[in-house]
Amino acid sequence: MHIVIDARIRRSSTGRYVDRLIEHLQEVGGENRYTVLLQPDDPWKPTTNNFSTVPCPYAQFSFSIFQQIRFTRQLKQLKPDLVHFTMTQQPLFYFGNIVTTTHDLTMLRFVRAGSTPLPIFWVKRLLYKFLFWWSHKKSMRIIVPTEYVAKDLTRLQPFTKDKITVTYEASEPPLNVKAQKPAKISQPFILYVGSAFPHKNLQNLIKAFEILKTSLGELNLVLAGKKEQYYLELENSVAGSPARSSMHFPGFVTDEELKWLYENAAAYVFPSLSEGFGLPGLEAMAHGCPVVSSNATCLPEVYKDAAVYFDPTDPSDMASKIESVLTDKEMASLLVKEGKMVLSQYSWRKMATETVEVYKTVLKI
Repeated sequence: MHIVIDARIRRSSTGRYVDRLIEHLQEVGGENRYTVLLQPDDPWKPTTNNFSTVPCPYAQFSFSIFQQIRFTRQLKQLKPDLVHFTMTQQPLFYFGNIVTTTHDLTMLRFVRAGSTPLPIFWVKRLLYKFLFWWSHKKSMRIIVPTEYVAKDLTRLQPFTKDKITVTYEASEPPLNVKAQKPAKISQPFILYVGSAFPHKNLQNLIKAFEILKTSLGELNLVLAGKKEQYYLELENSVAGSPARSSMHFPGFVTDEELKWLYENAAAYVFPSLSEGFGLPGLEAMAHGCPVVSSNATCLPEVYKDAAVYFDPTDPSDMASKIESVLTDKEMASLLVKEGKMVLSQYSWRKMATETVEVYKTVLKI
């Protein structure tokens, strides 16, 4: 059978899923023939003979009717038995055996216009909602990363109930580089790594940190992530905070610096309001860092007993839970131990194997 996998999103911030999928499918994908669609400048190369790549010049998030038609034409020319779209953005006019991976419903729940003019943003948002529905309507099977997302999607779109398969994702092993301390970072510190999109809830983390400073005066907060619009706005918003001198915004950090941050943080704090799986907390666990997490959406399902949970809408509760981990060394050690156990339950190879079973179900083989 010929299976086409849309991996255009591979190098984006949410691309690790498809990157690990195509890596491990080369080991567990059976005798199928696979064609991987990549952005034209993506250097990824397969290591097995039954995998090949094809450049796909169409934007990942395009509402252009011309791009939709051309992308559909490219897919038909490949003559696939099945197409796996690893995001809900896909051609309106392509019909066939389709598997779609839906990571979460965050884009439907949280508005983030960024620099897009509002009239254009709202039109795009309406189109996104339609494509989200239409992609699921056309799909034979829908893959999601957690039971929470499965239930959330079923509540929104009841017709998807019998189409959904959960395939849990996994963490990476600890970074295999020599740790290097970033400039101007003072210890002790609590850590967050990732984007500053509104649903990441960093404003409430900062409020919690300001509360913590009253009882733990030496504490610092490190918010590491590429300094795009939302980070710049966040940094500007705390200019007048009495705790500003203890807040660090290092921007993008190298793997060496990231390793040092994970290994030296007093705790990793994940205040998010919405996640599909929650990889950052697992990465922190892989480096032996205790995790204090939001109790929202899928996070308790994924982290299990390896995190202390707080209400992400309540900065006082967040501060209290963080302080309990920082001041109780026994609790912190137990979280690290539980983290190792949780990590052992997830595997990218297993995820890829379960994905092959989805393909078999659709192709009836």
